Amino acid sequence: MPQDASQPFANPSFEGSMTAGAAGFPSSATGGTDDDMVAGIRSVLAECGGLAVDAGTLAIDDDLYSAGLTSHGCVGLMLGLEEQFDVEFPEKLLNRRTFESIAAIRDAVRGLVDGGEA
Repeated sequence: MPQDASQPFANPSFEGSMTAGAAGFPSSATGGTDDDMVAGIRSVLAECGGLAVDAGTLAIDDDLYSAGLTSHGCVGLMLGLEEQFDVEFPEKLLNRRTFESIAAIRDAVRGLVDGGEA
C-alpha cells in the first residue's frame, strides 16, 4: 500500500516562502541574519498568532498582547515557531515575557537554535 510521504502537520503556506536552511527554515537557523529570523517570526505571527493587526506593521519591540495576542493565539504561535524553526520551547520559556514582542521571541528562538536555552 502506498504511503503518504508528506510530513505530519506540515504547513504548506510556509514552504518555499523563504530561502531554506536547516530543517527547511531560512538561513537564520544556520547562522543567517536577525532580519531572516524576524521575517520568519513575522510569518508565523501572521499565520498562527491571531493578531488584530498586520504582523508586518509591528516594530520588533511592540507589545504583541496589545496587538491582540491572546493565550490561545500564544499557544498557536509557540507551536508554529517550534515547527518553523525546528526547536522545542522548554517549560521555563513558556511564559508571557517570552512572547511579549518579536524581539523577545527572536532572542528565545536564537537561544534554542544555537543549542541552548534563551
